[in-house]
Amino acid sequence: MAGKLYALGRWAARRRRWVVAGWLLLLAVVGGLGITLHGNLSTQFSVPGIEAQRATDLLKKEFPEAAGADARVVFAAPPGATLLSGKEQAAIASSLHNAASVAGAISVSDPVTGQTMSADHTIGFADVQFAKAAGEVPKSATDALISAMGPARDAGLTVEYDGSAMDPTVSVSGPAEIIGIVVAFLVLALALGSLVAAGLPMVTAFVGVAIGVLGVEFVAGFVQMTETATTLALMIGLAVGIDYALFLVSRHREQLACQGDDELDVQDSIGHATATAGSAVAFAGLTVIIALAALSATGIPFLTVMGLAAAFTVLLAVLVSLTLVPAVLAFAGERLRPRAKQRRSRSARPDSAGAWGLAWARMITRRPVAALLVCLAALGTVALPVGHLRLGLPGSETQPVASTQHRGYDLLGQGLGPGYNATVTVAVDTARVPEAQRTALLDNLADTLRGDTGVAAVAPPVTNQAGTVSLLSVIPTTGPDDQATTDLVHRMRERDKQAVTQAGGVMYVTGTTATAIDVSAKLADALPLFIAIITILAIVLLTIAFRSLLVPLKAVLGFLLSTAASLGFAVWVFQDGNLTDAFGVAAAAPVVAFLPVLLVGVLFGLAMDYEVFLVSRMREHFEHTGDAREAVAHGVARSGRVVVAAALIMMVVFGGFIFTDDPVIKSIAFSLAFGVLFDAFVVRLTIVPAVMALLGHRAWWLPRWLDRVLPDVDIEGARLPAPTPTANTPATTPVRQLDHV
Repeated sequence: MAGKLYALGRWAARRRRWVVAGWLLLLAVVGGLGITLHGNLSTQFSVPGIEAQRATDLLKKEFPEAAGADARVVFAAPPGATLLSGKEQAAIASSLHNAASVAGAISVSDPVTGQTMSADHTIGFADVQFAKAAGEVPKSATDALISAMGPARDAGLTVEYDGSAMDPTVSVSGPAEIIGIVVAFLVLALALGSLVAAGLPMVTAFVGVAIGVLGVEFVAGFVQMTETATTLALMIGLAVGIDYALFLVSRHREQLACQGDDELDVQDSIGHATATAGSAVAFAGLTVIIALAALSATGIPFLTVMGLAAAFTVLLAVLVSLTLVPAVLAFAGERLRPRAKQRRSRSARPDSAGAWGLAWARMITRRPVAALLVCLAALGTVALPVGHLRLGLPGSETQPVASTQHRGYDLLGQGLGPGYNATVTVAVDTARVPEAQRTALLDNLADTLRGDTGVAAVAPPVTNQAGTVSLLSVIPTTGPDDQATTDLVHRMRERDKQAVTQAGGVMYVTGTTATAIDVSAKLADALPLFIAIITILAIVLLTIAFRSLLVPLKAVLGFLLSTAASLGFAVWVFQDGNLTDAFGVAAAAPVVAFLPVLLVGVLFGLAMDYEVFLVSRMREHFEHTGDAREAVAHGVARSGRVVVAAALIMMVVFGGFIFTDDPVIKSIAFSLAFGVLFDAFVVRLTIVPAVMALLGHRAWWLPRWLDRVLPDVDIEGARLPAPTPTANTPATTPVRQLDHV
């Protein structure tokens, strides 16, 4: 593999104008398609096969007017008045009359006639039903609904909005993301010691990310895709795009720093950097791509699309690093060669850039057991909250405190009780029930539901025109995230279905709350299989890369430990409600249901980036010297600075997304940022050197029969052609002369 990448790097350097032009043309074409033909992105997470989704499918077919999106308008009377006061009641009636004329609205309830008011009549709500599904209701319709409430606001009432039709759109263009990019540039400048060199990874990464995200936007016109998918593609693509380019630029400048007989020609250095660091990039990128694509093994469409979208941007980041980066390096030419006072011979001791890494490695390898125990204890402590992990989907309480959804949620809980935010819908298909028995069946079911201690109220049934499908709205006594509400849904499915089934009908429990419960259970069931797939994948790939059995096992155990710590920290903050003000968390709530699966897939790939880049330098030194302990120190000294810089870049890129308003993006970014922190600094830079020192030469042991079977990918570039010496070539060789080298 190294030989082919060496040839690719030199080809890209020689044909740099064609390579850059090709990428810019691709950007223009994909960008044009993504901007002009982009599809609509959804905020809903649906999972085929779960009961709640089967009920939704039934409603779309048999009761379409009840399957569309809804908007809940919450009214709060001004101090000293009620919703039944003359002026206030007239203002509400006028507002609801206006709402009935909003395009797409098919029904509007009334808090007075529907008795959806608090006991003191100060807080109430009205539901506006739309014909179209959530995500298909145009913004013009929701804006018109807000305008329709003008009479109520003019009368002094507080008006807030909630419901699937009012879901906020995801915005990721805030100042925190911009600050993150600026900090990433500063980290690059410090790591590479050159503003020109620092700018190259930023530029090339933006090209890959722009193509990736705009391509995903275009595909969204043909495939149902959530807003989270494009944001995840942006986060992952930007982080790995900068990191992969950093690996190549750093190796290139390290080689250009050599002097005397070891001084390299620019194009030869580009070829060697692409072969060595590029091999690590290609291998690490492959693990990220496969891990993200493996999300399809969960059998959950929105996760599959999310994983494939992110995998596509990672693939582009790899291709950009192996072609566009060498071409741009060729354009930069001698400008990237360190100044004479910074240059050194390969045989010299590591310069100050690697001195701290060498000192750190020496300290760890002198006391590997102590370092290992301290790290295991620290990560184990952080991971403890995983023991009480609860999964769910983000509700209105997790929206920003200042948002209308959050305020509406609080008003309903305050006035009518927490269960009004957790309404459960019971759908009953009575097509096979004799028509004369349908009313009695529904009345008996409603009475049974009212008799449950976990039910606060049951609304009268609503039936479609054919009389074959009916809906009952059940109000629990507890909120949507309460375990008691989950238990109620399970009781309804296990106990109350029996009478309906015996009468010939089919009963489904659905609604937002039931959907969240079903999705969480589905994802919890998929997690063990996914972890098993990722674990086996890691062992196989790393065994091929490093021709060792113990190194892959160590890498996988470290990855699982850092993942557990990251998830434990997320539980401690988002579910347990600690440090909520610091991270802008609106309310303590169950962890987003698909976060563990997504975290395992993404963090696995990112962890393997650092593992491959760090251990490949250890392997490279061991192949040349046979000294296992010195190989550990050499690997950390040579790669430590780059791994630290790469980790910091990922952390600040992900960290910028922590302060977005969307609770899903916030939790994903938080978990990834701290997952990188734990994995890079604790696992890869501390636990890995300690374990490698304890294993010694045994770390590189591989049975002979397996050695014969495994393909030799030569990730260290041991069989590359000898570098072309340019000791007599002036350092000021014009860039244009490189075409003739």
